Amino acid sequence: MNVECTRYKVKSGKSAKVDEWLQFLNNNMSDVLITLEGEKMYIETIFREVLNGDEYLYWYSVKGTGGIEVEESTHWIDKQHLAYWEECIDKTFRPVDLKTEVVMIPEKVKSSMV
Repeated sequence: MNVECTRYKVKSGKSAKVDEWLQFLNNNMSDVLITLEGEKMYIETIFREVLNGDEYLYWYSVKGTGGIEVEESTHWIDKQHLAYWEECIDKTFRPVDLKTEVVMIPEKVKSSMV
């Protein structure tokens, strides 16, 4: 099991497009959840922050092994998700992987993540 939290910088001037992107994901959650299964993604959460005038998105995830990568997906929801990603995420900023220090998952929950 892989637990991650990574910070990505949003391109300047793309806040409204990020609003649209996150609303798109929320409005299509049933299809989003279908794609997570193939990725062996048990939990995926997006956080948003403005820090010193710059906007960031944080991806928190708990993922199993052996799933497909989102870039390999042929599902329409993933294709749209990646289009938003390309438009909104600043590729000149190196993503920051936060260090995992403690993972607290009750055994009965963990055992269902297989």
